[in-house]
Amino acid sequence: MSTTKRGSNGGDVESTEPLLEKSSQPEEEEEISSQNYGPIGYNHEGRFFQDIAFLIVFLILVLSTFAFGIFAIAHRNGNYGNLESYVYFKNSSSCTKTSSLSTDPFGRVSTLGDKKLEFHGKLGFHYKLEHSGELGLRKLRSDGEMGFHRELGFQKVWNVAYEQLVFIKNHAVIEGTRYLLRDIVWTLVITLVLSVPFIFGLLWILRTYTRQIVYICLPFFVILPIFINVFWFVACTLSKDCKEAINLALRIFILILIFVLIGIIAWIIFANRHRIELAIRILQTASEGLARNIRLLVVLPSLTAVLCVYFVPIIVFLSFARLNGKIIPNPKVVESGYACGVSTGVDCCLWKQDRWVPAYYALAIITMIWSATTMIEAQVYIISGTLAQWYFHRADCSPPRGIRNSVRNAFLHSFGSVCFSGLIFGVVRIVRAAVDSARREGKEGVLYAILRCCVNSVLWTIESVNKFTINFAAITGKSYCSSAKMSYELLKRNLLSAAVVETISYRILFGISFVVTVIYAIVVCAILKAATSLGGDAYFVMFLAWALLFMILLFFTHILDNAIDTIYICYAIDKDKRDVSKSEVHGVFIMLPVSRNESSVFPLR
Repeated sequence: MSTTKRGSNGGDVESTEPLLEKSSQPEEEEEISSQNYGPIGYNHEGRFFQDIAFLIVFLILVLSTFAFGIFAIAHRNGNYGNLESYVYFKNSSSCTKTSSLSTDPFGRVSTLGDKKLEFHGKLGFHYKLEHSGELGLRKLRSDGEMGFHRELGFQKVWNVAYEQLVFIKNHAVIEGTRYLLRDIVWTLVITLVLSVPFIFGLLWILRTYTRQIVYICLPFFVILPIFINVFWFVACTLSKDCKEAINLALRIFILILIFVLIGIIAWIIFANRHRIELAIRILQTASEGLARNIRLLVVLPSLTAVLCVYFVPIIVFLSFARLNGKIIPNPKVVESGYACGVSTGVDCCLWKQDRWVPAYYALAIITMIWSATTMIEAQVYIISGTLAQWYFHRADCSPPRGIRNSVRNAFLHSFGSVCFSGLIFGVVRIVRAAVDSARREGKEGVLYAILRCCVNSVLWTIESVNKFTINFAAITGKSYCSSAKMSYELLKRNLLSAAVVETISYRILFGISFVVTVIYAIVVCAILKAATSLGGDAYFVMFLAWALLFMILLFFTHILDNAIDTIYICYAIDKDKRDVSKSEVHGVFIMLPVSRNESSVFPLR
């Protein structure tokens, strides 16, 4: 049933009633339910600090990580890297650094004090020094396995010749590595610079020529994997090393398996052909909203750079934490009297870390994971707050200081909610990774399969609830739990679902990014083959360039996907208030099905 009403922007807008009838809930009860929390809309004023407990816990973790990290640097033991220079003295049952003794190239002592000593040397020799003072090499009696004596003169000649051979070999390796590193650095720098026009150009194309770029790239979703599959098979067949590593039967099996996967991709595209037009309209709408707030493409990567800078001292702290400890005699040697040294395979001295070091590793890793997920959720918050201000703004242009207000709210009033959402996001990802890892290890059984299904169901439920929670919190400024409850009731009240947003849009974006980056990688490989002498290393450099550009475009895809979610929740708020803030958005999202089982009602063209 269609009705005509006057929207908030002054025009007559045709609205469509929901496809499902609400026979069990009267209209009066629905209106009361929609007013439980007051009118929903973007909250410009009156925001308060939310979820302070999680903010305090997060700050305690961060401060503890930095405090113990500084302590680790101040109390490090500089002898960690000199373990080989320590020898075990049987008389005193201790490890002593041999820097106070004069040793020959084999680690044997030639200068002693006035005491008779018995110790184990580097090569497994067991020495007994009979008298003190200056000892020549022949005066040292060896009772070890290799029991031989060498003249110092012959030893020096041998060492010089050996060092010359090693120098020549290392020089050739270093020269080749130096040229490879130079080409890698330049290729990655050029790729990083070119990623900026790539992103802005792709946004302009998605905003202006969405249908054209989608239909041009769709065939390449199948053609490029076929080309790569055939190329590696032919290249491996022609390469002697590859033929020896992978036999013909295994190569044919991998070739057929990849072709089967490509066939599945082609079938998915064909089965969802009726949803492509709707996905195009959604992508065009989200691209328009992102283009109206183009500074997001500068602010969000800057926040990622800030996160990387924030991680640098923590990584330094972790590297210094392992230096906290002491060198002790090997308990096997002390208690059982085992022979020790290189020839025996038993170390005479061991490094023993302080007891608090493993706990600090766990603390720092948890802090890094929570910080990373919190930054991801903060970026989603900023995207949602900025696009919501644009959506509910009456004029066509974006409101002033929209991004600034979103950043301030994300890291001030709602930072506790952002930390809470980041904690849930991180826990879900860790648990899912643990479940997938256990499945790959072959831990199967009826009980384990049932447990895995239950865990996956719980994780899917949490992700569904969490999907629009942070978006809603960015719009309303509510706490995390209130936002989760209100967003769920909002979608349920208007017969919408968090699981209905067109996932085909994200898949198309992913495919476009893949096509663009593969074409770029092919161009890079051709240039490297023509302009450098890398040979087979050109493929490695090409892969690095592809991976870097693909990760950058995936970040852009993540931004655009969150823009789609934000516009969807804004559309739900509009529908709940019986208002139309952006008529073009309503014309697109009203075509979404109300359940997964119902296909889109968007007409084919």
